Amino acid sequence: MDYCTLVFGSFIALIFLYTLARICSRGSKKLPPGPSPWPIIGSLHLLGAKPHVSLASLANIYGPIMSLKLGQINTVVISSSTIAKQVLKNQDQAFSTRFILDAVQAHNYCKFSIAWLPLDPQWRTLRRILNTTLLSPNRLDANQHLRSQKVKELIAYCEKCSQEGEAVEIGQAVFKTNLNLLSNTLFSKDLADLFSDSKIELKDVIWSIMAEIGKPNLVDYFPILGNIDLQGIRHRMSIHFGKLSKFSDDLINERLEEKKRGDFERSDVLEALLSITEKDPRDMDHTRIKYMLLVRILF
Repeated sequence: MDYCTLVFGSFIALIFLYTLARICSRGSKKLPPGPSPWPIIGSLHLLGAKPHVSLASLANIYGPIMSLKLGQINTVVISSSTIAKQVLKNQDQAFSTRFILDAVQAHNYCKFSIAWLPLDPQWRTLRRILNTTLLSPNRLDANQHLRSQKVKELIAYCEKCSQEGEAVEIGQAVFKTNLNLLSNTLFSKDLADLFSDSKIELKDVIWSIMAEIGKPNLVDYFPILGNIDLQGIRHRMSIHFGKLSKFSDDLINERLEEKKRGDFERSDVLEALLSITEKDPRDMDHTRIKYMLLVRILF
């Protein structure tokens, strides 16, 4: 009796696996040609230490459009600039939504950031506000004096180092100049002292976030591991995003206190976003302002 049950169970399991394989193969018929995936890992082993070189070699075999099974994720690789231009021009709607990395899901960052939102009404609203408050010709012209001022400060710093016989740390000086230009555009204040050697914590946080996002993350290839966070990337990103979130909250609350006191009204991006919040909270609120500022600081 037990033997018959075992045989029957094995038969049912084989039918189930066969049906599952047929369903999976049916869904992959529309995919471009590509290497046959290995069980579990797919084609991850073909990427090697230099994925761009490996993908170029594979393109010579399978053509300018090929499909790769990276873990559990089906990936289409386009290696021809001509085809990529046609796809992005003619199928821009289909390719406008980005694959959301597990790292940027910390603090629900991807749900409010225009860089990761899908093409939906919220994205269109944020894009319209961003174009109006930051990227419009009038806004760019209004910030011309800021760019001139920060370049003059950079030249003055280089001149000071020359007079004192000190080497100019190009990376540090350029970072501080760009940071102050951005912070004055957003908040009307400097976040770094070009003439001081003091350490900038914000720089360390930003670089840490960039490093974590750039690391290969198993969860991105095997979403089933999402709740485990084997590499701890999402945990560390939560810490870094928490610091940036507090930083943005402090700046917003500081501006709100200034407005309550009736201080001088500023003409920066934060002021424009707060004005939109007062007119229509559905388009912009404290949380959206915070994440929009984070997007500008990071990218």
